[in-house]
Amino acid sequence: MADLTSTFCGITSPNPFWLASAPPTDKEYNVRRAFEAGWGGVVWKTLGEEGPPVVNVNGPRYGAIHGADRRLLGLNNIELITDRPLEVNLEEMTRVKKDFPDRALIASVMVPCDAESWKSIIPRIAETGCDGFELNFGCPHGMAERGMGAAVGQVPEYIEMVTRWCKEATGLPVIVKLTPNITNIILPAEAALRGGADAVSLINTINSITSVNLDSFAPEPMIDGKGTHGGYCGPAVKPIALNMVAEIARNPATANLPISGIGGVTTWRDAAEFLALGASNVQVCTAAMTYGFKIVEEMISGLSQYMDEKGFTSVAEISGRAVPNVTDWQYLNLNHVTKAVINQDDCINCGRCYAACEDTSHQAISMSPDRVFTVMDDECVACNLCVNVCPVEGCITMKTLDKGEVDERTGKPVGDYANWTTHPNNVAAISAE
Repeated sequence: MADLTSTFCGITSPNPFWLASAPPTDKEYNVRRAFEAGWGGVVWKTLGEEGPPVVNVNGPRYGAIHGADRRLLGLNNIELITDRPLEVNLEEMTRVKKDFPDRALIASVMVPCDAESWKSIIPRIAETGCDGFELNFGCPHGMAERGMGAAVGQVPEYIEMVTRWCKEATGLPVIVKLTPNITNIILPAEAALRGGADAVSLINTINSITSVNLDSFAPEPMIDGKGTHGGYCGPAVKPIALNMVAEIARNPATANLPISGIGGVTTWRDAAEFLALGASNVQVCTAAMTYGFKIVEEMISGLSQYMDEKGFTSVAEISGRAVPNVTDWQYLNLNHVTKAVINQDDCINCGRCYAACEDTSHQAISMSPDRVFTVMDDECVACNLCVNVCPVEGCITMKTLDKGEVDERTGKPVGDYANWTTHPNNVAAISAE
């Protein structure tokens, strides 16, 4: 049976599923119930400096995007870091870690951008027995206006500086949580590494306004007639998160930097995809807020079964397995040819493929008078739009043409691998010769 034990920058947990720093990890009561449900680790909701606690809004904190079936696709939140006193959080963390020594307990931290603030709070939090720290350089609202959160995460020099301060203040692992609200995720990741970070976690939430109330003409969630941008999370952000994780994993300078993958992890399959693209573990928030803590049972069961079927004995065997297959567009094989194939036995004759191809693509699907839909190979460019709009999974598939087989659209046989760097239409490649 597969061993789901996870070791992340020296921190061991019984499985790779951690709860991200967020409302689900705000207090002892929540965290205890999470550990009892089976979560391998928890990143405690972000702690701030001692003194008057942060004040959160006393009204709606979440906006939402739903699918046609009312399934939650994304949450936009305007909540800030913990609004509970630092001392209370530390006491609770100490008790939880004592009672659950085999689970990972990470302290998320955000304080003003000066050495004294960071160097004084880090050792104090370490007294709880926590396993490490996550530096919150990602929060895009509220705290950023105060020079914290994303205001630090968007400046690589600040990331490097603060990370170095924290490494000087503790011997525990330091994880840097990166903001996605930046053009090139490589730059802050490299800065974290230069500062001595043991790992990075990403992505934090994305700047967003999810909706506008068309009666009050204000963004949702609305507080006394006004709204603001918030942090977007949930299944909808997963593609963005996967890309950023992969960028760090395949960048030579950061290829060996451990990654905790965050962003829309809802199923075991989501987790496996993050692992395959270079993450060593994953953090979950929206899924737990939507379905409750016991969703981790399905994640554990699903990942375990997948690993058994594939013959993987450890999570580490999955981590990074897809990274060598992530490349730049210019290196894709332009001589790889596929064609769409419709399985008539599965087809329900809805016509979605025809409408999509006829109106918005390449007019490569014909419709007979009795509504039989057929792919015309001499027009099909293999865009696979028909596959994606078809409501019947597996009804339309893509068939790969063998080398030497004639592509009816071009009249040419399929050739050897060739990419854009050597293509005759590439003026730059021709000039280089």
